[in-house]
Parts: sequence; structure tokens; C-alpha cells
Amino acid sequence: MTDSKPYFDRSAAIRQRPATRRSFMRFGVAGFTSLSLPGVLRLRADSPLPESKRRKAVILVWKPGGCSHIDTYDPKPDALSEYRGPFGTIATKVNGMRFTELLPRQAAIADKFTVLRSMRQAAGGHPAGSMQMFSGDSDTRDKPKPRLPDWMSVANYIRSQDGPRTNPLPRYVGVNPPTTYNGPAYLGDAYSPFAVAGDPAAPNFTVPNIGLTDHREVERIDRRVKLRKNLDNLQRAFDVYGELDALDQFESQALTLLTNPKTKEAFDLSREDDRTRDRYGRNTWGQQLLMARRLVEAGVEVLTSSLRGPLCGRVNNWDDHAVNHHVFDALRFRAEAYDQAVTALIEDIYERGLDQDVLVVVTGEFGRTPKISYQPSTGAGNASAAAGTKQPGRDHWPRAFSNLWAGGGIETGRFIGATDPRGEDVINRQCGPGDFLATIYHHLGIDSSNVLIEDFNGRPTPIVDHGRPIPELIS
Repeated sequence: MTDSKPYFDRSAAIRQRPATRRSFMRFGVAGFTSLSLPGVLRLRADSPLPESKRRKAVILVWKPGGCSHIDTYDPKPDALSEYRGPFGTIATKVNGMRFTELLPRQAAIADKFTVLRSMRQAAGGHPAGSMQMFSGDSDTRDKPKPRLPDWMSVANYIRSQDGPRTNPLPRYVGVNPPTTYNGPAYLGDAYSPFAVAGDPAAPNFTVPNIGLTDHREVERIDRRVKLRKNLDNLQRAFDVYGELDALDQFESQALTLLTNPKTKEAFDLSREDDRTRDRYGRNTWGQQLLMARRLVEAGVEVLTSSLRGPLCGRVNNWDDHAVNHHVFDALRFRAEAYDQAVTALIEDIYERGLDQDVLVVVTGEFGRTPKISYQPSTGAGNASAAAGTKQPGRDHWPRAFSNLWAGGGIETGRFIGATDPRGEDVINRQCGPGDFLATIYHHLGIDSSNVLIEDFNGRPTPIVDHGRPIPELIS
């Protein structure tokens, strides 16, 4: 198989000839059915292996802007009022672990996940902080685009080395995925997600370019593909690197995604009963995470979903500076949808027997400042007072924050690490972005300590250059 970047496994010394998306374009890929699917998607296939050897999958639930750890998973009820916030705490199903009152549903199923309370990274800006979490980039400067590929693209790339399979679904799908500060970098666009945009809760929601049912349209596309292949035969004598063979494979898989009715079924939420849809919440976030469960159950291996938009409040994210939001009103505003959707996803993973194969990770790029700040609002809207009104906020805080882990065969019903009495710094079991990434790679069966991929300059670059899997979060 020909791929867009060589990668190296120190133990196996695997290297492959690069064939970039740009080289595919020279042969007219962009014209195929007027879609950008070929060369943009590396499509995966369902494994013929027995159930006990199914491929592992990860669902990343991303909270862009950074969620306040103190007001959710790491409350500090004994701190001074300028730190602790207004929310009371509630017991969870795990002895000794308390959440704030905003998360009653998650508290009731806390035995089904583990909370890491001791995450720390070094970058205080959204771009650099996100790049640390997505790719392990240790640079604390904010950059307009990533220097390193994110773990999702890396996993997609490494898994693609297995060659063609039969499942028409993409290996990597984003349902309203993170769209800033992440990407495939030097791997190329072929390893980006098949992105689903829009509101899955809307009555008229559809995913375009999948599962055509009009047989006449399918036949028309088949004729166009055959014509293009006949023209390609004229160039095969000059195809020194076998790029056209790779192109054939990618186009064939893209055509399958377009014409196979089973692909449409996987994205079709109307096939879920009303009770299940209600359980997740009849809103954008609930239906996003329900679609995520459907897709991993159908064979997608990497799934990302970003909880952003109007459900967050006025500025459509979790960036709860006082100038953006009244932080506590914003947390109340989004809490019900967030608590319900995440709880339903985790419960569903266990009830449907996916908990050994599917790892769910819920996080953002950092926490929020333990000490509450006050600034004038810059505009009225959901969770924000009128412009000029002084209101409370919390700012960026990478020194300590929490994330949630469920499924993946891990031991659940506990919390890892601790922060100081004001939630400012980690005082036990500090974990960094390298540990975070190594843990995800471990679940996917990727030994991050032994895999390197060539960068733009041809230098073998480790996918994780520091950190190791967190022992409590691996099975």
C-alpha cells in the first residue's frame, strides 16, 4: 500500500514510499463525481476478526475553551468564597468523590468512569493549549496551525497501514469535530476526519454524499469512474511509484461510501427509538453523542465531537472570561445538556457491551482560574449580562484541570490525583499531555514509545516524545 508519509516502528523498521494528496490531484482526483472524498478520506473496513479481537476505538468529547474544574469535578467547598464559587457539592456513587450540584446524572453513574484530577500542561493560550493536548506539542507559543499531527490523524494513518478492508465507513469521523488548533499537519489531508456538520437534532438533518439510493445516479457515477480508469490506463506506463494503484483503492472506497446504503444507516438517528433519543437529550449535544455511539458500534475507530455552539452560551464555547460570560450562569446554562448527554453515552457504552473496546475521553485544553475575576461584560446574551455590566468569570488555567475516562476495559469508579485546597496546583499524580496521548495510543494498540513518522523535512519524529500511559487508565 502507498501512503502519504513514511512511518517507522523502532522495533520493526517499517518504511513506506510517500504518495501525497497533491500527487493524487495531478491525476484528476478532485474531479471524481465532483466530490472531495477520494484522497481526503482513508476509509476503513470492518474487521473479520472474532468479537474478542475487535479493533479498539476512542470517542473524544471535546470542551473547547476549557471547563472549570472547580465548578464540576474537583470542587473546593472549604476554600474562601473568592475561589469556591456558588455551587454546592453532591455525593457520587464512588466513596469519597464529590462533584458539584451541576452534575447529578454523572454523579449517579460515577462507578462507570474514572476522573483524572491532576492534569497539567504548560500553555495558557487556546491554540498552544489545544495543540499540547491534541498532539503533544510542547511549544507554549500560540500558532495559527499545528506543527505536529493530532493523535486522531496519527491513529488514522497508522491504522491505514493494514490495507483495504470491507467496512465502507471511514476510520476517523468527526461529528461537529474540533475545527481549530488541530489537524493532520505533515501527514496530509488524507488523514483528516470525515466531518459531519450541522445539528443532528434538527428534523431535516442529513449527512450529504453518503448512501445514494437512486440506482440511476449510482449507475451514472459508475460510468464516470470507468471512463476515468480508461484514461488512467494511458498513464500507467509512467506511474513509477504506484500512485495510481493507491488512487484506485481510495476512489473505490470513496465510491463505496457514496453508494453503499449501509453507510447512510450508520448515520441515521431515526433508526434509534424515541426513548433512546430522549435519553441523550433532544438537542445538538445529545444527538451528536448518540451518533458517536452509533458510528463506533458500526466500526468507526476514531470519533471526535466538540460540545460548542449555542448550548454553551453567548460566545458558543467554554471560555468563561467575565467579558464573555457570567461564568456561573454559563455553567448552569449548559449543565443539563452536558450532564445528560455524557451520562447517556457512558451508560450506553456499557449497556451495549462496548465498554471493553470503546474508550470515552471527556476533556478540554485546560481548566479555569481558581480565583474568580470580575470584568464588564462585552455584550448581552445567554449567560451574559448587558454590555458594561460587571460580572464574574474565570480565566485560563493550565496548571491543574480534570478529565473523565470511561470504557476501554479500564478500572472505573475512582479518581486519580489531587489538587491543592484552592485548586491551583497538582499535589499528587501529576499527568501531562504526553501521558494523556500515550494512554489513548495504548488503548488503540499503538506503542507510542516506538513509533516515528517523517515530518515535512524528512526527519523521523516521535508521535509522543515524552510521557507514558497512565497506569490507572490502561487495561
